[in-house]
Amino acid sequence: MRPFEISQALEPLLEVYPAAGVILEAARSGDRDARYAIARLWLSEGIPYSFKARPGVYEALRRWFARRLDVHAKEITLVGSGRQGFCLSPGTDLGRPFGNHSDLDLTVVRRSLFQRLADTFARWEADYTGGSVTPRNAREGRFWEDNSRRVPSGLARGFVDPHKIPTWNRYPEAQLIVQALYEAHEKLKATPEAPAVRSLSMRVYRDWDCFIRQMAINLEAIARRA
Repeated sequence: MRPFEISQALEPLLEVYPAAGVILEAARSGDRDARYAIARLWLSEGIPYSFKARPGVYEALRRWFARRLDVHAKEITLVGSGRQGFCLSPGTDLGRPFGNHSDLDLTVVRRSLFQRLADTFARWEADYTGGSVTPRNAREGRFWEDNSRRVPSGLARGFVDPHKIPTWNRYPEAQLIVQALYEAHEKLKATPEAPAVRSLSMRVYRDWDCFIRQMAINLEAIARRA
């Protein structure tokens, strides 16, 4: 019987929360399968760094969102600096430790929710281009123009950011999520030993393949630029 084959790039990853340099070197030296493994095991699973002092808070947060969004708690996870304990975005913030300046970046993987949001975006885009809704000021207009260009690319790759759809009463799917993010932030503030953060965000994926693929693509891009 032949043993399991383990990528050599993954051998240095022995900690639950490995350092930024270790992750990036593994991403640079490994192949696509290694990057997929990093995305699954270290960047999206287990107890996040930001909740290690009281892991039960993380589970309570997931259960609360699951009820609000009608999804399973297992379909909710945390990514970003709140997951690994430091920023993995390219630029001057790369490696910056998680702290009260950080956000909690939540991810939901649920096809039905993704489709509802995709349909909501299409409805807003039709309203916008048809002139039945208009931005309230120049700043909002710039966001709308940017979102109308960027969101379709994300949808094609299987994800959508609800906050890029106006939270108006005529778009209740986006409104529900953005309101839930605000309420969850307030609940964290009132919860002992919960992480103190600037804000909460959420991205919704169609399925796990889309999620892991996008995480691996992001990781490869960061590793090349770092």
